[in-house]
Amino acid sequence: MIDSKQLRKYALGVLLLLGITAQAQVYTGIDMLERYGFEELQGKRVGLVTNPSGVDRNLRSTIDVLFEAPGVDLVALYGPEHGVRGDAYAGDHVASGKDPKTGLPVYSLYGSTRKPTPQMLKGVDVMVYDIQDVGTRSYTFISTLGLVMRACAEQDIEVMVLDRPNPLGGLKVEGSYVEPGFHSFVSEFRIPYVYGLTVGELASLINEEGLNCGVDGKEPPLKCRLTVIPMRGWERWMLYRDTGLPWILPSPNIPSMESAIGYPSAGIAGEFGYLSIGVGYTIPFQTFAAPWIDADKLKERLDSYHLPGVAFRTIHYKPISGSAPDLQHGVQFFYTDYEAAEITLTQFYVMQALQELYPSRNPYKTLKKTRMLDIVCGTDYVRREFGKRLKVEDIRSRWMQDVDAFKKLSENYYLYR
Repeated sequence: MIDSKQLRKYALGVLLLLGITAQAQVYTGIDMLERYGFEELQGKRVGLVTNPSGVDRNLRSTIDVLFEAPGVDLVALYGPEHGVRGDAYAGDHVASGKDPKTGLPVYSLYGSTRKPTPQMLKGVDVMVYDIQDVGTRSYTFISTLGLVMRACAEQDIEVMVLDRPNPLGGLKVEGSYVEPGFHSFVSEFRIPYVYGLTVGELASLINEEGLNCGVDGKEPPLKCRLTVIPMRGWERWMLYRDTGLPWILPSPNIPSMESAIGYPSAGIAGEFGYLSIGVGYTIPFQTFAAPWIDADKLKERLDSYHLPGVAFRTIHYKPISGSAPDLQHGVQFFYTDYEAAEITLTQFYVMQALQELYPSRNPYKTLKKTRMLDIVCGTDYVRREFGKRLKVEDIRSRWMQDVDAFKKLSENYYLYR
């Protein structure tokens, strides 16, 4: 018997095969706020943390929507990594200044100041957050949210999160908690690497469970006055492609929903610098390649593992930007059964296969700086144990040890079923 979830996914697949696009059924937080006349913001002075992914269903920027909303006084903008209008590349300093379209002050939260200062918050009654999350702990926007929540708690300013879909869905949880000593801007909270919550749900969990302890994880937790404007129509089983919403890239290297799924699948391996993971090419976070790889042998070795839910094809390409102009040979990966796949382990299986094929290419032996790798993983255990012989079996149980406990905890904060 086919359950209702399977039936809906099947029906959508039939429509796509017929060239028919189903009407969007999911309304995001900004859509719902707009639909009900911005009731929660009436008469308030509003600050807004956003970037180009903050748009309503008609692709109007949340900046412009709130700036023009009757009874809403938008007074300041706050720019995370890449800036409020998306004009800063990955890792680039985000400058403060004025928004050219609205004339509003823009305060940088990605540079020397990552937590809003009291001066930046002066005159703000409520801080609104509207950014498309990618569902992976090392993505810096949720860290910005945490620091904004801390700063607003200190000044008794309300925080309002406009909810958006988790592109990885609401059921996928993988990776261990961040361990003491490994908290950072890319691992701020004691949560799994893939956490299966919308950003609104995550904000509530962080707020209520006392997880907002600053980027070093050592400050006393602070609880802010938090409001979440929920979506309508989103269900936990949905990936982004199931929402009917257009994908607006939240950062330059996440141009598609496939890249969002690829990010936790390849990003850790990318920290070594010995593989091209598609960044600088047209399919970022969707490949594993290098000039020295025999693509057919790599695919054959990976196929021999019979990994559930993942398939590989050979690929050859030249990056169109970045520092690796040579022809790359390797594999592109696809999830044929997303629910069955352990997406964060894909990259470790690739590294295992490469070690078996090319024993002299152990990336841990040439790794000079280990801190970034460790804080992305949230632990040094992966480096210490996996680095010995590059076998996934040496880390899998430890990597997945917190999944069940976090799933149980998360259910207390579900806004959607």
